[in-house]
Amino acid sequence: EVRLVESGGGSVQPGGSLRLSCAASGFAFSDYAMTWIRQAPGKGLEWVAHVDTRGEGTYYESSMKGRFTISRDNAKSTMYLQMNDLRSGDTATYYCIKGRDITTKGQGTQVTVSS
Repeated sequence: EVRLVESGGGSVQPGGSLRLSCAASGFAFSDYAMTWIRQAPGKGLEWVAHVDTRGEGTYYESSMKGRFTISRDNAKSTMYLQMNDLRSGDTATYYCIKGRDITTKGQGTQVTVSS
């Protein structure tokens, strides 16, 4: 059974930083690309960033490029999202998913950016 557990969220002021983690189990993590998505209050799911199986190919939604960095450690079956220069518009629940399968998302981790 695929299990993804997100952690690392919190409350920060604008301009602050957070590092999210996604611990994976129940499948061969290193065989799958992984994705971060988010959902802001009252809005739909939004794609954030994607990393290939080796961590060499990374892709970002345009507003996050240059501020967010996605990475993975296949030895630890864990994916990360380093978020810098956070803005109020980044407030959301962040989820990780296996590949592009949104049915695999975990419980999410809340990020709140507010002064």
